[in-house]
Amino acid sequence: MRSSLGPPLNLASGRVEMAHGAGGRAMAQLIDELFLAAFDNAWLAQGNDQARLTVPPGRLALATDTFVVTPRVFPGGDIGSMAVHGTINDVAMSGARPLYLTAGFVIEDGLPLGDLKATVDSMAAAARAAGVAVVCGDTKVVERGQCDGLYINTTGLGVIEDERLNISGDRARPGDAILLSGTLGDHGMAVMSKRENLTFDTPIVSDSAALHDLVAAMVTAVPDIRVLRDPTRGGLAATLNELARQSRVGMLLTESALPIRPEVRGACELLGLDPLNVANEGKLVAICPPEAAETLLNVMKGHPLGLDSAIIGEAVADPDRFVQMQTALGGRRIVDWLAGQPLPRIC
Repeated sequence: MRSSLGPPLNLASGRVEMAHGAGGRAMAQLIDELFLAAFDNAWLAQGNDQARLTVPPGRLALATDTFVVTPRVFPGGDIGSMAVHGTINDVAMSGARPLYLTAGFVIEDGLPLGDLKATVDSMAAAARAAGVAVVCGDTKVVERGQCDGLYINTTGLGVIEDERLNISGDRARPGDAILLSGTLGDHGMAVMSKRENLTFDTPIVSDSAALHDLVAAMVTAVPDIRVLRDPTRGGLAATLNELARQSRVGMLLTESALPIRPEVRGACELLGLDPLNVANEGKLVAICPPEAAETLLNVMKGHPLGLDSAIIGEAVADPDRFVQMQTALGGRRIVDWLAGQPLPRIC
């Protein structure tokens, strides 16, 4: 793109400089030639410090998240696409239809412009594929050593159009069925295998994906879904412990029902990790009344992002709010929160 602000950016071999975040000509050129060119929509074209939006009738759902993954590119995705998917999913877990995103970039001085462009292009492609516009944003450049290349903050806005929906983490009841939309640990192990230079006969690929279309099909078929949550940081174990505390119930899982790819299980064993603690970026947990479980499962399995869905357990009455697992050997064990930080920077 040619700019009236000066010679075009050298996206092939140039680097981000402190001037690109100083509010002057260089910053305006970076925004014009990189961000506006990639995201390109009517709201951004207005050039304002805010976006004036039209929102359909219904309840608003708002979510924000910050992405600091390293490495920034991993099998099956990168920090840009994941920033879009992760925030869309947080909005969708209320049953909302995502509408708009904002994006804030913290960029380290010296980051190759080509790397930044690849990330922004990936982010723009993910947003277009999801039918969601990035309508405003911010850019900051920090000195070398103050961030690991690039951090991205995104905020998502959506609307809950169906008045019947009341999806919240405090609504699980004893006897409710717990469903999972697919295999566990794919994202975390894809990132870790890249970090540790591990190779497997069957490559491990991140499951990063936008789940709002799957959610739309689910809530249409079963509007009395009680809980939706995407098991990201801390994995399924952290998610179910959070929900048990919110709903004041226990959870009982069936080990044999948990879908885990053999290569992911093998990688976890190699690294001394439990797949239940590993992050996912394209899976969801649903809790629904027991009589609706089979209907919901069939709807999930009928969607491309839910082919490996399974009923993995049930909510139970438990004043201690423990999450437990019925093991393949017939015993029970506690599924506890992640201890320490064995999986740094995976989202």
